[in-house]
Amino acid sequence: MNRYPLWKYVVILLALASGLLYTLPNLFGEAPAVQVSPLKPNIRADASLMNRVEESLKQGELPPDGVFLDQASVKVRFRTTDEQLKAKDLLQAKLGEDYVVALNLLSNSPRWLASLGALPMYLGLDLRGGVHFLLQVDMTAALTKKIESFAGDIRGALRDKRIQHAGVTRADDVISVRFREAAMREKAMAEIAKAMPDLELRAQDEAGEFRLTATLKPEARSATQKFALEQNITTLRNRVNELGVAEPIIQQQGSDRVVVQLPGVQDTAKAKDILGRTATLEIRMVEAHAGDAGSRNYDPQKMEQAIAGQVPFGTELHYVQREGAKEAILLSKQIVITGERLTDASPGFDQTDNRPIVSVTLDGQGARIFQQVTREAVKRRMAILLIDRGKPEVLTAPVIQSELGARFQITGFRSTEETKDLALLLRAGALAAPMEIIEERTVGPSLGAENIRIGFQSTWYGFAAIAVFMAAYYMMFGVFSIVALAANVLFLVALLSMLQATLTLPGMAGIALTIGMAIDANVLINERIREELRVGNTPQAAIHAGYDRAWNTIFDSNLTTLIAGVFLFILGSGPVKGFAVVLCLGILTSQFSAVVVSRALANVHYGRRRRLEHVSIGQVWKPDDKDKREK
Repeated sequence: MNRYPLWKYVVILLALASGLLYTLPNLFGEAPAVQVSPLKPNIRADASLMNRVEESLKQGELPPDGVFLDQASVKVRFRTTDEQLKAKDLLQAKLGEDYVVALNLLSNSPRWLASLGALPMYLGLDLRGGVHFLLQVDMTAALTKKIESFAGDIRGALRDKRIQHAGVTRADDVISVRFREAAMREKAMAEIAKAMPDLELRAQDEAGEFRLTATLKPEARSATQKFALEQNITTLRNRVNELGVAEPIIQQQGSDRVVVQLPGVQDTAKAKDILGRTATLEIRMVEAHAGDAGSRNYDPQKMEQAIAGQVPFGTELHYVQREGAKEAILLSKQIVITGERLTDASPGFDQTDNRPIVSVTLDGQGARIFQQVTREAVKRRMAILLIDRGKPEVLTAPVIQSELGARFQITGFRSTEETKDLALLLRAGALAAPMEIIEERTVGPSLGAENIRIGFQSTWYGFAAIAVFMAAYYMMFGVFSIVALAANVLFLVALLSMLQATLTLPGMAGIALTIGMAIDANVLINERIREELRVGNTPQAAIHAGYDRAWNTIFDSNLTTLIAGVFLFILGSGPVKGFAVVLCLGILTSQFSAVVVSRALANVHYGRRRRLEHVSIGQVWKPDDKDKREK
C-alpha cells in the first residue's frame, strides 16, 4: 500500500543529486578576478586573446589561479585583491585601448563543477553594491523623427517622379501634401503607397484644394517605438563598456523604460556622463587602401608617405581591423552623409548567393546625395566610421559595385554575427530618442555585504525555528517534513543557479517566504493522517489516505499563489520580478518535495511493515478520549 516502485526512488535520488551538484558552487564563495573584453565589434574573445593574457601575466610575474574563456571575454582568477589590482593595471597597459579590463568576482568552485555547467547565482546590485538608473525613453520624439524622415522621403519621391505638388508640410504626426489637380494626387498616392507601405494615406478635398494626408500605421508606430528602445539599449550597452563594468545589467522595463545597473560603480557622475554622451556616424570615400594593391585605388607612394607621417592634404589616415591585423586606409575628409540620414539597418542574406549582408536605408535627402556620389564612384571603396567621444573607428570599407540609392547592401562579412553587430552599431551611433533619468540609487559595497549577512541569517533562523516546531509537534513525520523542506531549498537554489538568475534582496525574501509556505503542505498531510487515525483507520491506511486526500487541497492552495506570482512577474518590474521568479519556482519545487520526497521517506520507514500498530506523529486524540478528558 505504502510502497513506491523502484523507478520513483531512482528519480528522487537523481533529483537530489542534481540539486546538490548545482547548489554546491554557491557554497565555495568568490575570488577576486579581472575580466578582459574586446571594445570593438570586429575583435573577438578567442584563444589567441587568452594566450596574450597568460603571456602578459607571466612576464609580469603574476601567476593566476585560473584562466577561463567564454563567448564575450577572458576571465582570470587570483588569490588576493592585491594581485587582482596589479593584474588589471598590467593587462590594460599591455593590451591597449582595444580592450577593457574590469574588476570582477569569480566562483571558487572546482573546475570539474564548471565543466558540468554548475555555476553560482549572480549577486544583484543590492547585494554587491553599485549604481542603479531607471531611464525614460521619449517615444514621442522617436515618432516625430520617423515622421520627419517620411516627409523628406515623400518630397524626394515626388521630385524623382516629376509629380507636381503645392507643398509638403507636417503637423504633429500627420504629413499633408497639397495638389492643384486630382489626377496628380492619385498618381502621387499610388507612388507613395508603393514606396512607403508603412504610411496610411487618405485623400481630402478642402476649399478647392486637393490634399493627401499620411500617418503611420499602428503596426509601423509599434515597430518604430520598438526600434527606438532596442537602439537605445544597444547604445547604452556599448557605452557602458567604457566604464569597465563586469556583468552590467541593461534591460527593458515596460514599453518605454530601460533599467541600467552597474555593479561595483560608485562614481555616479561619471556613469551619467558615459550614458548621456553622443556619438555620430559618417560615410566617406576611400582615397587609398593597403589591401587594394594593383588597383586604381592604391597608390603605394601616397600610402607610404601617409604611414610615414606625411598625410596628403584633404585626407586622414585610419586603420581598419581585419582578421586580427590592422590595415592602413586613407580617407577623404569630405563627409558624404552622416548617421542622421540613416533610418534603418538590418542583417540578412543575399538572395543570389546567400551571403550575409547588412541592408541600410537612408532618408530622402540622404538617398539623393548618396546616389549622386556613388554614380561616379563605382568600383571604389567607401568607409563607414563611428565617431565616439572624438575617437573615429572604421567599421567597414566595402567596394561600391553599382550606383546606390535610398537602400543598399554592405557585403564582405565572414559570419552572421558580424552582420548583426554592424547593423546594431549603424543604428546605435546615437540614441534613437532622448532619455531622461527618472530614478537613481547608489548602494555601497559594505551595505551589500550587510544585506547578504542579514538575508542568510533570517533564512536559516526561520528554517531552524520551523524544524524545531515540526520535530516537537509531529515527531517522526516532523522529521520527514524537515528533510523534505531541506530538499525544497536545495531544489530551489539549484534551479536558480541553473538558470543563472541574479539573486537580490527581494529574492532572498522570496526564499524565506517559500520555506514558510512549503511547510504548509506537510502540515496539511500530517493533520490529515491524524484525522484518519482518529476515525479508526489502520496506520498504513491512514498514511495512504493522508497523502492522497491532502493532495487536492495542497494543489488548490498552491495554484492560487502561483497565479498571483505569475501576475507579479508580468506586471511587476525590477525587484518585484525577482521576488516573483523565486516565489513561482519555490511553489513548483515545494509541490515535489512536500508530497513526493516526504512520502518516499514515510514509505521507506513504515511501508515495509505488514503489521504496523503505531506511527510517530505526535498525540492523536480520538473522540472517546476527548469525552474522557472532559469528564
